[in-house]
Amino acid sequence: MSAQHPMSYEAFVARAADDPDVVGLVLKGSHAHEGMATRYSDHDLYVVIADGAVSGLSALDGFRSARLDLVVVTVAEFDRLGGWERYAITRARVLLDRLGGRLTRMVAAKGRLGAAQASRTAAARLDAYANSHYRSLKNARDGHPLAARLDAADSVGFLLELLFALDRRPRPYNKYLAWELDRFPLPGWDTRELLATLGRITGAGDAGAQRELFGRVEAVARAAGHAATLDAWGDDLGLMRPAAPPHRARRVTADDDSD
Repeated sequence: MSAQHPMSYEAFVARAADDPDVVGLVLKGSHAHEGMATRYSDHDLYVVIADGAVSGLSALDGFRSARLDLVVVTVAEFDRLGGWERYAITRARVLLDRLGGRLTRMVAAKGRLGAAQASRTAAARLDAYANSHYRSLKNARDGHPLAARLDAADSVGFLLELLFALDRRPRPYNKYLAWELDRFPLPGWDTRELLATLGRITGAGDAGAQRELFGRVEAVARAAGHAATLDAWGDDLGLMRPAAPPHRARRVTADDDSD
């Protein structure tokens, strides 16, 4: 099978299912996200081979065409997949599981970060978010609008990793962010409001929107036990936080003048 004359997705699935060494087929990408596939979307497929097996399909690892992308792995290799691939597996569809549900459980496990890993990720991304947020506001203050917008856009990526880590979930790819939040909202966040705020920040580097969002994030992060990461910023937090409401003098009433 070549990239010039690719087998169709349906034909390949049938061929793979007939191979006794293939113990699993897992579909990822747009076709695994309901409503996201277009006429341009190919089928991204993990082909899982039994550990120690020698299958002719192994030679197709990395095959790419306009219709079909293949990743051929052993069971052990599939279990170790993580990093950038983790979200892809999280929302993948298991088409074939000859291991009595083991592959299905592996897929489900990718969607839940361990408590220690989630805490480490959240602390690191909180600091990175704060850094880009601070640089954006400082650049805006100092008359560098392009730099301010670029730093604001950078901050959003770190922020999303932080928010999803706080919920012990891998961050979705940008393409699937709205899809993910619509179906699986982040606890305590209004999806429509959050996405609109991110749009203002990435589109125009809106300093006010950045500060208001940071104020909410700070409260959430402190409640989750990450106060030390924030406190390390010291006096710089003053620039990063929402502006304090103007002080209003208390209106004097007739009763205040009475003895």
